[in-house]
Amino acid sequence: MKLALFDDARLGVVTADDADPAGATLVDVTDALPWPHDPDPVTAGWWRALCRDFAAVAPRLAEAAAVGAPRPVAGVTLRAPVLGPSKVIAAASNYGDHVAEMHGVQQRTLGRVEAWMMEFDVFLKAPSSIIGPGSAVVLPPDVVAAGHEVHHESELVVVVGTGGRDIPVASAMDAVLGFTAGLDITVRSAADRSRRKSYDTFSPLGPWLVTADEIGDGSGLDIRLTSGGQVRQAVNTSDLLTPVPQIVAYASTIMTLLPGDVIFTGAPPGVGPIAAGEELEMTVSRIGAMSVPVR
Repeated sequence: MKLALFDDARLGVVTADDADPAGATLVDVTDALPWPHDPDPVTAGWWRALCRDFAAVAPRLAEAAAVGAPRPVAGVTLRAPVLGPSKVIAAASNYGDHVAEMHGVQQRTLGRVEAWMMEFDVFLKAPSSIIGPGSAVVLPPDVVAAGHEVHHESELVVVVGTGGRDIPVASAMDAVLGFTAGLDITVRSAADRSRRKSYDTFSPLGPWLVTADEIGDGSGLDIRLTSGGQVRQAVNTSDLLTPVPQIVAYASTIMTLLPGDVIFTGAPPGVGPIAAGEELEMTVSRIGAMSVPVR
């Protein structure tokens, strides 16, 4: 099932065809939820409850989607397909070719190579950095004034379902609700990794969430990022050094994963600077595409 948040954080079930993404439609199924709808991300416990109890609620949503009136996705405002996550987790150094390219990137931007940053691990981003598809990435004035590069990193993103602590790899996907596409926007400087990635607008997510029963464990998906018709990044998630189930299991040994939490799975090779006036077009096969302007 493809789930979208749109307009005033309404919940929609999306019908989309990879061959005709412009023809995507959605049905508003908000009224089928067993909880009161609250559009405020601070108090919207219904979304986290949906992430936790999706298996029980899914039949109600499917029934509402089957009888509801479809409307063009192009006629609504898509929001980020997450609402008020307790945390945004991100995996570092998870594609071999990206690790290799980072030696040159760090030498250019830092004047040295930080060896510890070449090892796989997880870190945190601020949930307030999340924006939806079509919203703009805003380059921070202080960063621009300092001459630091700001880079794009297009990634497969996990949305946690039931979550848990010390989750075994073998059952990690049982703790996952689904997947979306995300951009981990990053300042290249000597600052702490979490700080460099947590500016407002630095976590675009979209266009919607696709549940794990349609995607599996997230392997075999093509990620593609273009700007002005030029391909910036192109990779398949089968190249992840640490696959999704292992990322989920590992992260859960450090922190309890709560329903609705977000996990970026790692930057592919091809990271590079972005500039005001660009339009970043990101596509993940079997999920969808989003367009994000840079200002």
